[in-house]
Amino acid sequence: MRLRLEKITDNSLLREAFAIRNQVFVLEQNVDPALERDDFEATSHHFIAFLEEIPVGAARWRVTDYGVKLERFAVLREFRGKGIGQALVSEVLKDIAANPEAAGKIKYLHAQLSAMGLYSKFGFEKVGDLFEECFIQHYKMQLA
Repeated sequence: MRLRLEKITDNSLLREAFAIRNQVFVLEQNVDPALERDDFEATSHHFIAFLEEIPVGAARWRVTDYGVKLERFAVLREFRGKGIGQALVSEVLKDIAANPEAAGKIKYLHAQLSAMGLYSKFGFEKVGDLFEECFIQHYKMQLA
């Protein structure tokens, strides 16, 4: 199967990414729709993954006061376990490395417990205590 990752540069692809995030976070994980989208959508760098031209995954990153935050990694349930999440993390990290506004900044994320193994493959390490975000348990993870 052919996997293609794309940095989103137009609104039609952004709508596709939002639909994936809605499916995963709102419908599957019961996140409040008002919390799933935020004021940072316009200033974030968004990505979408296609498997055989079907939109199956999404992610974003943005610069914060603390560093560079990787966020909103979502893969549709029926396409999990095919390396799509791993490809998204890799692509996002490449984009961050190529972006001057991210240079020298700490890379971090808030990882759901079930996704910690994925992020640890890229060198992210747990920092601090367990916390809850949108009624889902997370750990902050930081790139070592």
